[in-house]
Parts: sequence; structure tokens; C-alpha cells
Amino acid sequence: MKTDLTDTTSSKINKALVLGRRAIGTPAVGMVLTLVIVTDEENAYDALKAASEASREHPSRTLVVIKRVSRSPRDRANTRLDAEVRLGADAGSGETVILRLYGEVVDQAQSVVLPLLLPDAPVVVWWPVNAPTDPARDPLGALAQRRVTDTYAAEQPIEELTARADTYTPGDTDLSWTRITPWRSMLAAALDQVACEVTSADVEGEEFNPSVELLAMWLAERLKVPVRRSKSAGPGLTSVRLETNAGPIVLDRPDGSLATLSIQGQPDRAVALKRRETAELIAEELRRLDPDDTYAAALRFGLERLDEEAAVTAPAAGEPVDVTAAEAPAPEPAGEPADEESAEESGERPAKKAPAKRAAARKAAK
Repeated sequence: MKTDLTDTTSSKINKALVLGRRAIGTPAVGMVLTLVIVTDEENAYDALKAASEASREHPSRTLVVIKRVSRSPRDRANTRLDAEVRLGADAGSGETVILRLYGEVVDQAQSVVLPLLLPDAPVVVWWPVNAPTDPARDPLGALAQRRVTDTYAAEQPIEELTARADTYTPGDTDLSWTRITPWRSMLAAALDQVACEVTSADVEGEEFNPSVELLAMWLAERLKVPVRRSKSAGPGLTSVRLETNAGPIVLDRPDGSLATLSIQGQPDRAVALKRRETAELIAEELRRLDPDDTYAAALRFGLERLDEEAAVTAPAAGEPVDVTAAEAPAPEPAGEPADEESAEESGERPAKKAPAKRAAARKAAK
């Protein structure tokens, strides 16, 4: 059942919801939370489809807030609220209200949404794209117990991830973190099978993928070891290699669907590790509404600290060490005797410079 309301108000939308429930024979409200989706017209369809599929597991009232950009001064002065109310089969297992805001009401979206929230029910706000820098301080984000962003959809994902760390507030989460849940579960299970000590790790994935950075920071924070990041053609995360005193543990997924788990002394095993759809990611986030302390610890570990620790990691096996590039010739002090210059031209090297060369070689091998 669909009801279109033009130039309406929040009270009229609430009335349409009550009348719609009576018309389809379900006067009782059986939703467990309110999901507010803040998006634009271009991404509204995909976000609403994902939320509708997730509502099969979490029946909810879904409020889609679409802020329409006015093209002329006259349109910007024309404040209007249009709504589309969906109930029954058209709204999955809950209720859906699509709100289109025009004019000055765009900056007062929280005033429109607040009367439509389910009473005594948690509120989750999700920004599929164009998330605010500080979600907790956003007027809509301030209404929610849980705030979901997606740095993968940002123009500069890595910079966006750093901003999330600077403004983190308990209740914040990101779908880039949700995407690595199967990886974290599989790696933790692999380490439970072997009594070993991890010495270093290598995370491989496509460039500018925040999930790669988050998984690397999680490993570095939990295992207290240097973690390298390597680039690949994707899709997404492709491989994680843990170096241990009992041999390497490798989880490799080259095709985005089926992974291979390799543990020293054990046969290789095929593992289902497919890339999940957005609906599955949202459904996972709605299962828990308390602060995610593990995500907070990984995020606060910091990309800068991760880079510093990765810089001192030993070269990978088979990687040549360029000693000559690391060696820098020491400047000759003023007043150097001429016989030393002639000795260098003839191929002889003064004995007193030999320790400096060995020190440079040791530095390059670290």
C-alpha cells in the first residue's frame, strides 16, 4: 500500500501511517527500531532496497531523508515537504516513509524526523554516502544510539578514515569495518588451532580500500606486531599472511568468493569468504546497538602509528636488500691529506672507514 502526500507535515504523515495500518489489518506496531537513511536521490533506491531486505530480520520503521537541492533562489525560498508512505508488501516487514525536503527545511531535517520516530525504540542513522565529518554532532546523528557510515563510498577513503578516528564517539561504526568480520573470525579461529607466537603480518588488498587499513590496524592492535600493507588488483581484501615461530598462516582469497586457509603442517582448506551485499552488512550492524569497543580500539590505533611500525618490519622472504642504496658516503673533513685522495683513486680504502660500511650494511638489513 502506497500513499503520496504533497506539501505535507509530520502530523499528517503520522495520521497516514495509522490509517494505512488499519486498512491492511495490522493496527498494532510490531517494529523494533527506527532506521533513518540520509541520502540523495541518486543513491536512495539502492539504500532503500538494502534496508527493505534487512527488515526481514529486523522489522523497523524506515525513514528515508532525501535533501533536494534547489537550483534557483525562488526554489530555495519555497519550503516544502513531500512524503511517500509505504506499508504492507511494499515496505518489507516494516513501514517505510520517504521524505523529500525542499528549501529551508533541508537544514531542519531533525524537526521533520523527530515526530516520526517510534516511541521507546532505538534509533539508527545510516549515511550511505556523504556522511558528516562528525556523525555524533550532526543534528540527525544526535537522535540516534547507533550511527553507521561507509568510508568506502567517500572520494578519499583513507583521509575519511583518519577523520573518523579523530571524531569517534561511542555508537559510531562503519560498513568498511563490517566487511572484515568474516576475515577477523577466520584469522582468530586459525590462531586458536596452533600454539604459536606471531612475529609480523602482511595484509594485501586493493588500493584506497579502508577495509585493508582497518584489518591491518586491528591485527597490529591485538597482536602487538608490525603489519605491512600490500597492493593488489582486488577485489577488496585478497590475502592475509601471519608470520609465526611455527610457520606462516595464510588466508588467500583471489576471486572475492572462495578463500584458501594454509597452516604449516596441515592440509590447505577451502573457506567460503564471499563479498557480502549491503543488506547483509546493515543487518549485521542492526544486531547490536551497543558501542563497538573493538572497532574503537582498532580505529584509534592510527594509520600513522601503523606506518611507523610497518617501516621497521624485516623485508619479505626473497626480497633483495639493496645495501649500496642504504650506504651514504661520509663527507670528507676539511684539511684531508692529499695522500688519502690518491689512495681512493688507486682503489685502496682507508681502514678507518670500514666500520662505517659495516654499520650501514647492518642498518639496511634491519
